[in-house]
Amino acid sequence: MSAMDTALQDAPDRVDVELPIEGMSCAACASRIEKVLNRLPQVSAAVNFATERAHIAYNPAATDIEGLIAAVRNAGYDARPQIPSREQEEARQQAAYRTQLREFAIACVLTLPLLAQMATMFSGAHEAWLPGWLQLVLATPVQFWIGKRFYAGAFHALRGGGANMDVLIALGTSMAYLFSTAVVLLGVHQHLYFEASSTIVTLILMGRLLEARARRRASAAIEELIRLQPRTAHVKRDGSVIEVDAAEIRVGDIFVVRPGESFPADGMVTDGTSSADESLLTGESLPTAKQPGARVFAATVNQHGLLECRATGTGRDTVLAGIVRLVEQAQGSKAPIQRLADTISGVFVPIVIAVSVLTAALSWWLLDDPAAALIRAVAVLVIACPCALGLATPTAVLVGTGRGARAGVLIKNAAALEHAGRIEVLVVDKTGTLTVGKPEVIDVVAAPGASAADVLEAAAALDAGSEHPLARAILARARAAGVVPSATSAFEAVPGRGVRAQLDGEQALLGSPRFLSEHGLQFDYDPVVGLQRQGKSVVGVARGARLLGWLALADPPRASSAHAVRRLQGMGIEVVMLTGDNRATAAEIARQVGIARYLAELLPADKAREIERIKAQGRVTGMVGDGINDAPALAAADVSFAIGAGSDIAIRAADVTLMQSDLAGVADAVSLSRAALGKIRQNLFFAFVYNVLGIPLAALGMLNPIVAGAAMALSSVSVLTNSLLLRRWKAAREK
Repeated sequence: MSAMDTALQDAPDRVDVELPIEGMSCAACASRIEKVLNRLPQVSAAVNFATERAHIAYNPAATDIEGLIAAVRNAGYDARPQIPSREQEEARQQAAYRTQLREFAIACVLTLPLLAQMATMFSGAHEAWLPGWLQLVLATPVQFWIGKRFYAGAFHALRGGGANMDVLIALGTSMAYLFSTAVVLLGVHQHLYFEASSTIVTLILMGRLLEARARRRASAAIEELIRLQPRTAHVKRDGSVIEVDAAEIRVGDIFVVRPGESFPADGMVTDGTSSADESLLTGESLPTAKQPGARVFAATVNQHGLLECRATGTGRDTVLAGIVRLVEQAQGSKAPIQRLADTISGVFVPIVIAVSVLTAALSWWLLDDPAAALIRAVAVLVIACPCALGLATPTAVLVGTGRGARAGVLIKNAAALEHAGRIEVLVVDKTGTLTVGKPEVIDVVAAPGASAADVLEAAAALDAGSEHPLARAILARARAAGVVPSATSAFEAVPGRGVRAQLDGEQALLGSPRFLSEHGLQFDYDPVVGLQRQGKSVVGVARGARLLGWLALADPPRASSAHAVRRLQGMGIEVVMLTGDNRATAAEIARQVGIARYLAELLPADKAREIERIKAQGRVTGMVGDGINDAPALAAADVSFAIGAGSDIAIRAADVTLMQSDLAGVADAVSLSRAALGKIRQNLFFAFVYNVLGIPLAALGMLNPIVAGAAMALSSVSVLTNSLLLRRWKAAREK
């Protein structure tokens, strides 16, 4: 991250905006716009050629939206201040696609006679059966009407001080067309190259049509998610159930969902029992039971019972809408591996033009044949393709993040997608990550002179209002015993240790044995050690200077944790457990799930320091957590994973959110990352090799301009097609 990026992130008035960009034809365009925007004061921009969006962070005190748009327009392109709705964007894309398709059809009709004439000459005929004037008539509309987009793009790019692929196409086809026109008008006996200029324009149009279609398929994951949302809903109004547009539901409305219908909004079940298919959110095929008090989510499917629900999230505030925004954000971000391609794309076109001029000069001098020199120069211009370089990484990110979302693995940015596949050490929290996260009080051990009721009363008073899993378990046990918590004052929580407060004028303590001993309490450790050896977490309760007793809680490992750990280890990843729990409990849980290395009795800051220590060894480190106390460690890791059922703070701090509360999702994320990285490397290799081999072959006269044009048109399509193969990736539970 650059110093500017860091400064912008730290600035309180930093604003993020996304601008749709129009007029880009290749990766060189994106590189040019990015450079222009980043020259503005206190602006950090990233332009994605695949999504045609600019993601910009800026300080409103230094510039504004109008200034950003003006900079883009000065560079020869256009930007819109507002992102159009999905329906508007789809309509625009379809209209543009139909226009291109119509122009391609016309270009084919005009070009085919020229190609047919060339084919007869290859068969042995020495005279062209189409007169020169007719070839000129056929080629002119292809060159200047169908091909006007290339001239317009080249003009805007050059006016902005840059050069893009349109410049190469306009130069190459114009050279062939103007040479042939001069031959016809001057009556010179020389071969005509109208078929080359027209065929190149036609083939490139074909390539862009295929590319547009492939791009839509690459972003299909988001469209599929959105289409799952129902258009109508059944809402209770004035005592009756009426059908309304799903967009009209408001928070607090009661809606009814029949068997087989999708939920129109997020909500809470108020009446009825059923089960729901939530696989689109979690990737889990097994249905989830629903009863009063259970949460339901928009676009998931009610299976067999009639449910009444109160809406808690609608429109852009649903979980599904949040997933869509997260995936779109990830698809628009850049992976670090893309930097080399961006650097090359920025200087690609000027270098190719220089090579073409040099080729023409040397060929004319060595061969003494201006026509042959022209053809070689044209072939160099049209074979070169920065598009394949520009699409290599973002298309794989586009498909990979979308596929991950369907499997319940939400990746926030392209850097996380790249780094996840390189993890060498995975640090995991215990409670809620390896374990179920719903501990239960198994034993209440009263100290001499106290009763179990005394222990529960004091513990419930100290834990009242807490959302910590251990606190919830203690309160549940107290409620079951009929205990009503008393009021406390001067409450204070000590992270990773315990809590203290004033209870009826006395200081009361609840926390680990170490926490109690730090406050001067003396007690027999033997009962504590005995409980801990059974894999139980032990907390003590004290009031005044007197120990009331101990609460022993057990949180069993998830059924899938041991298998997930073995799978991660099979991927060559060392799994390390860091926990604030006692050593004996940590040892037992580690033994059950198969983890060899663990550290116990750690504070949140200790976990973060341990991760920094591992990173200092040069090892790529991941962290999995679910609680507020995991946030520092999540922030310290190279790649962080949050369990979906965890706290909002943990999810916000993490790079990857696992919708299913299961460590197996980390293995899926690593598998997806490695598959995406494989596609990115293949794409970059193909793009580099294509240009490294194609340009010299064209310069040596070994490629006809028509063949060069076809190769260039199909190079981007091949990269997109290779990225689309990522759609075949499956999470372990989908296989």
